[in-house]
Amino acid sequence: MSKYQSFPPINLPDRTWPNNTITQAPIWCSVDLRDGNQALINPMGPAKKMELFRTLLQIGFKEIEVGFPAASETDFAFVRELIENDLIPDDVTIQVLTQARPHLIERTFEAIRGAKQSIVHLYNSTSVLQRRVVFSADKADVVKIAVDGAKLIHQLASNVKDDTIRYQYSPESFTGTEMEFAAEICDAVCDVWQPTVDNKAIMNLPSTVELSTPNVHADQIELFCRLFKHREQSIISLHTHNDRGTGIAASELALLAGADRVEGTLFGNGERTGNLDIVTMALNMTTQGIDSTLDFSNIKEVRRVAEFCTEIKVPERMPYAGDLVFTAFSGSHQDAIKKGYDAMEETGQDLFEVPYLTIDPADIGRQYDPVIRVNSQSGKGGVAFLVENELGFRLPRRLQVAFSQVIQKITDETGEEIGSREIATKFVDTYINPSATLVYRSHKPVECDKENVERYQFEFTYQGEDHTILGEGNGPLDACVHVLTETFGLHYDIKDYNEHAMEAGSGSSAAAYILAQKPNGEELFGAGTSKSITKASIMALVAAINRSLST
Repeated sequence: MSKYQSFPPINLPDRTWPNNTITQAPIWCSVDLRDGNQALINPMGPAKKMELFRTLLQIGFKEIEVGFPAASETDFAFVRELIENDLIPDDVTIQVLTQARPHLIERTFEAIRGAKQSIVHLYNSTSVLQRRVVFSADKADVVKIAVDGAKLIHQLASNVKDDTIRYQYSPESFTGTEMEFAAEICDAVCDVWQPTVDNKAIMNLPSTVELSTPNVHADQIELFCRLFKHREQSIISLHTHNDRGTGIAASELALLAGADRVEGTLFGNGERTGNLDIVTMALNMTTQGIDSTLDFSNIKEVRRVAEFCTEIKVPERMPYAGDLVFTAFSGSHQDAIKKGYDAMEETGQDLFEVPYLTIDPADIGRQYDPVIRVNSQSGKGGVAFLVENELGFRLPRRLQVAFSQVIQKITDETGEEIGSREIATKFVDTYINPSATLVYRSHKPVECDKENVERYQFEFTYQGEDHTILGEGNGPLDACVHVLTETFGLHYDIKDYNEHAMEAGSGSSAAAYILAQKPNGEELFGAGTSKSITKASIMALVAAINRSLST
């Protein structure tokens, strides 16, 4: 195709970033209140901006870009409100954006007057395309714009006595700029600002438009760091956009290439296809055992605030925060997830290892039960998982298969998803409390003069009539089988038996599962629960028989 051309690769045969590993979180800067706000159909008013600002503080951001005060009276008033009402914590630095124009820079300094700590963020566009099409300017003209802006900022900052003002410069459209020129203009700005190792300038290298694959962006960052003379006196910052859908990957690789700082927004809100999604990038780090330094332990509340303030819905499949990201509809996935949780509980290990899940949902305020969503495509593992979560029953495998077929019949007929409570109710109605032709009331041991034989007295109600019956057998369950056969003609053999404690502790209830077989070979499960495992077993047998009698 002649209409498009590939982005030229960077000639960097000795690149080092592919061998590097991210071992710590970058400096995070939220630009939700500025870059994110300008991209909204309905920009935030003061109340929403304040709610979002407070949420950003709760998450743990230490640098927050709060506006473009010289370009907006709303932004100017918001910055003044933060400062005059002492709403900025001592360990938080606000950032304000300005173009390299004298009247805008002067207005910006009016806005931040009295702020204890602030970053003045200067920018002008530097790309080949912008120089040619937008500004009709050569390199010298573009450098002069940046240097003149840097000089005015430095002059105004030198007149401020009690407040700490830091400098940030962005060669906007960095990714479309020659790396040699990007380094040249950043060096020219730093020659004015004279940063030191103890007082570093921030060089923000924005992927204003994502033009290449993430590996090329990483090459750009590594090459820039090599060419930039003030690297040791500067913080290298990233600001990726998502035009190709790879903004997070580009930022992650750019950290490998030497960047120190990341600008982005909650859930990636921003111009066109959006900014870097800080939530996803930070939690990606969490899954690698890295402390992101940001608190997303209540991701649902963060999402609520973001959706309210931006009026943009977080998609169902958005990593970590979407409604469906901790769900599994596939039966094989559900089975694997259940086995993963079971294995962790059995071994007591701290390392989170569950198939199909990269993070423990509980760590970000999500619940375990939404991991499983049951519909006509679901399998036994998911159904069993929800029964255990709702009721505490750990179904034996054959019962998992049988009950999943019961649920699948419902979902096939309705064509709809079935909830965990409805599944739990169906289990109880099917296997514990089916329609009762036979009702077990009690049993107790009685003396028996036969060696190795036990005798029990049972009380049953059968077809509405009460019966007190003596039975013999090898234990109460065996005696019960004999009584039901000899007294009522209910011929059933026990083909499978399972039991477990419902919870830890000596006073726990017990659960029992019995697979009973009729003379014609038909098999039916029943379940029972009681403080006494014997009673639970008899109740399970009776439930299985009642299921048989009702069919």
